[in-house]
This record gives sequence, C-alpha cells and structure tokens, in this order.
Amino acid sequence: MPMIDAQALLNRFLGAGKAPGSHMPAQAPSQGGSPWTSPSSFGGMADTAKQVLGKGGGMGGLAGAAAAGGLLSLLVGGKKKKGGGMLSHGGAALLGALADRAFRNWQEGRQPASAPAATPRDAEAVDNRFLPGATPAANGEAFELALIRAMIGAARADGHIDGEERRRIFAQVEEAGLDAEAKAFVFDTLDSPIGVSEVAASAGTQEQASELYLVSRLAVDPDDPAERAYLQALAHRLKLPPDLVAHLDRQADAAAAA
Repeated sequence: MPMIDAQALLNRFLGAGKAPGSHMPAQAPSQGGSPWTSPSSFGGMADTAKQVLGKGGGMGGLAGAAAAGGLLSLLVGGKKKKGGGMLSHGGAALLGALADRAFRNWQEGRQPASAPAATPRDAEAVDNRFLPGATPAANGEAFELALIRAMIGAARADGHIDGEERRRIFAQVEEAGLDAEAKAFVFDTLDSPIGVSEVAASAGTQEQASELYLVSRLAVDPDDPAERAYLQALAHRLKLPPDLVAHLDRQADAAAAA
C-alpha cells in the first residue's frame, strides 16, 4: 500500500506547499535526502523563512500572510486569533524554529514576557530534535501526522468545525494535488473524535510534546474559554512544565502579532 508523504502533507497544512493561485513550490527543494535531515535542503527552507520574516528579523506583521497559507489558515479562519500566519510560507521549518526558541529561552531561565522571539537566524539553525520528521511519534507513525491530528483536534475544541469551514477545507484538499491516501487521512481525521489523551500519547519526547502544544496553540483562540480549557488540559497531559508552556505561548503570540 502506498505510504502518505507526511512531510508534504504537513507543509500543506502549515502553508509551505503550493496553495491554489500561489507560486510557492509544493515542497522545499531536496537534494539527496529529507529536508528535515539534509542541511543543504533545509537551508532552502531557511531562505524562504527569511524572505517571509522580512529584513527586520521579527515575526511581526506576518499574520496577513495566512491568506496565502495552507489548510491551517482555513481551520482558524473564522476565529478571533491570527495564529498560523507566519507559517504560511516557512511551514514546518518555522514551526521548529518557534519551538526551539521557546525551549532555549526556558532552559536559560528567561522571563516569558521579555524573552526574545524567534528570528530568521533561528530558522537557519533549528536543533534537529525540533525538526518534525527527525523522530517518529511515540506510536511509531510519522510525527508530521501527529502534528496534523493535533491541529485538527485543537481547531474543534470549541465543539465543531462548521459546515462552511469543512466545505472550504475539502475544496482546498481537492485542489492541492494530494494523493488518495493523504486525502483519506485528512477527511478521516476531520470526522474522527480527537481528544487531548490521543494527541498527548503521540509525544515520545519533551521536544515533541512542545511542538504538539505549540501547533495546537496556533490553531485555537486562547481567549475562548472552551479552547483555553483544551490547551490547559493538553499541557497537563503532555506533562509540560508551566514555565515552558508560558514560553511556547510567548512564541505563538509573537508569531501572530501584527
């Protein structure tokens, strides 16, 4: 049976893949290996990240880029928050940079409110532990699929993905050039109950737990009581220290800042 290209599918969600009407390539160029393990190909992602982040080196002003982004922008489109915009071209490379920066700030004992936000330089030198394809999920599946499941579960934390959101997601999935296995995974996941226990069970390391929380945080409105409660329950299940959660929140907020 053909296997899902988990990396390409994650990039479709985060926006690094080619969206309808976009000139972005379907995948970052790869020469002789996975973009998550090959320094030369990851460098291409870092170059893209620098273009998106801009000359100022910060994450601000990128929320509007979600219009050119992937399926995550559709999942969060009807919500108050703007999370996910900065990922609209850098995709998983920038997700890794955000998680890595949060982890470093936490380990250095910085105060979350004043801790530095991730920059293009961080995207050029992400610790391999934060590259989504470097290590399988705890259940043995590709960790990229666990991240997608976490996004969808978080987006439904307010009780549902409404009919219009589902229609737009299905339409973009059909237009994205995904193979049958990838489409089936997306549609099945959208229709399956996903709880915090299932999401947390896929974390085999604290680094993976951090990314699962971060990608979930980007898919919710933390000001919504139901979604805030979901995040709190997820952080508890993932056994993340409160200070680390605060640093992950800080990076998510910086990424969404206009």
